[in-house]
Amino acid sequence: MSKSQLKLMAALSGLVVLVVGVSGLVAQRGLKNREVERSARSLEARASLVRELIHGSDLNSGDRAHFDRVADRAGQAAGARVTLIDASGSVVGDSEVPLERLPMVENHGDRPEVRAALAGGIGQNARRSETVGRELLYLAVPVGEGRAGVVRVAIELSDLESAFAGLRHVLFVSGSIGLLAALALSYGLAWFTLRPVREIQRLTTAVADGNLEYRIPRRSRDELGAISNAIHRMADQLKERLEQANREKEQLQAVLNSMVEGVLVVDSEMNVVLANERLAALLGVGVGTEKLTLMEFARHVDLEAVLRDAASTDEPVSRMITVAHPMEKMIQVHAVRFPTGSGVRLGTVAVLHDMTEVAQLDKVRREFVANASHELRTPLTAIQGFSETLLHSDALTDATSRSHVEIIDRHARRLGRLVADLLQLSETEGREVRLELANVSIAALVDRVVRDFDAAFREKNIEVEQEAKGDPVAWADPHAAEQVIRNLLDNACQYTEAGGQVNLGVDGDERWACIRVSDTGIGIPEAELGRIFERFYRVDKARSRAAGGTGLGLAIVKHLVQSMDGEISVESAPGRGSTFTLRLPRAKS
Repeated sequence: MSKSQLKLMAALSGLVVLVVGVSGLVAQRGLKNREVERSARSLEARASLVRELIHGSDLNSGDRAHFDRVADRAGQAAGARVTLIDASGSVVGDSEVPLERLPMVENHGDRPEVRAALAGGIGQNARRSETVGRELLYLAVPVGEGRAGVVRVAIELSDLESAFAGLRHVLFVSGSIGLLAALALSYGLAWFTLRPVREIQRLTTAVADGNLEYRIPRRSRDELGAISNAIHRMADQLKERLEQANREKEQLQAVLNSMVEGVLVVDSEMNVVLANERLAALLGVGVGTEKLTLMEFARHVDLEAVLRDAASTDEPVSRMITVAHPMEKMIQVHAVRFPTGSGVRLGTVAVLHDMTEVAQLDKVRREFVANASHELRTPLTAIQGFSETLLHSDALTDATSRSHVEIIDRHARRLGRLVADLLQLSETEGREVRLELANVSIAALVDRVVRDFDAAFREKNIEVEQEAKGDPVAWADPHAAEQVIRNLLDNACQYTEAGGQVNLGVDGDERWACIRVSDTGIGIPEAELGRIFERFYRVDKARSRAAGGTGLGLAIVKHLVQSMDGEISVESAPGRGSTFTLRLPRAKS
């Protein structure tokens, strides 16, 4: 049972109790007054009879014995207490007071009803009798004209009170029945009246809980029915707007998650409001941002400093920060507060760009310029020096001149190879080399290249072993593939000591045609494996230059392989040699 139903029942029950109570009091008072008036008329009639009974007697004679007997007979006849009082107020006879006690009865001349009767009127009063000790209704009439005396008749009010008690009992019973009927009626009325209210309450609760499909039957066309219809319309509108908001949220989340930049939004208290997946990847944190402060979410002092600086100015703040975990990254942060202007700041939005690759490329560019300058300066210095010697010295012998010319020729050739490799690398990186893809037999290609290097391997007494598992056919450019294999074999020959061994393996699977070139050479330290495909990078710089290498071979190999959609990897350890694995796309059958 609801509180509203209890209140309605209590109100109706209280109304019934109030009406019955007030009605009972009014009825009791009216009946009491009417009963008192009726009793007074009856007493007046009895008093008149007693007066007729003592007509001609003088109450002032002092014959109390006679008048007491008269009072006793009159009292029995009238069924009431009869008191005879002389003109002085003394009681000369009383039907309920023995004769011997009459002298001890106090003077009644001051009684209201007696005074009225002695004045020639009819006196009436209700009070407790001091003589007999009971509540009585008195009525007094004069015996005759002048101050001849008074006849007073009284009846007990207890008789009236018993009648009133019965009336009160009847009123109590009827009130109780009315109260029970009111409770039953109010319960039913409250249930039927509050039923639409309860349904509207359930509807609003369902809407507040997010159940916008909940509906109630339209039973009435009154105000409650209009309210339920309005709530139905509101629920439909809320559902439509919620679906639209969810769609916009999903679109925004999809856009944010597809961005290559990290996006971070914090409120005025530096609590994280929004963070996309890219930001979590950049900072190496989880994607959950609920109820987290910026420091709890990112734990990065520099990032918080950028956001706080942006929060204190209307100008965008841009700064480079370094993230050490899970790997070292250079992050460019652009932050700005919103809204701008003098209004209250709601928050700050930051966009984070990963500049690690750009920084690395800039570093590679600087190293490339330095290495290229160094590589070009060495042969140019040699050429310039020996050419000046030839031009300005008259004391050179033919043998010395020839030696100088040979040095100039050797460095000029080296310079030519270096320029040619730079040109080829530039063309390969710029996709200016047009590849002519075709089916290439890897085993035949490897066999042909090995034969070309046969003299070089024999010169260093290097044993070459070939192993082919089938004859995989690659979809590649024949010339580019041959250049890659030649470069790998050339490196194996250069960096393998005399008496070493070079192994070539050919196999394949459904996707790749694989070539493995292994040697027992000097090997590559693990820390430098990631850089061997960079321009001008050499593990053993002195040995590479002595062998005539330009330092661009593996960079060219990497770009040629990538141009053919292939892969190349290396495994190596110092003193144990190296294994280069080349994978080229397998030709479609």
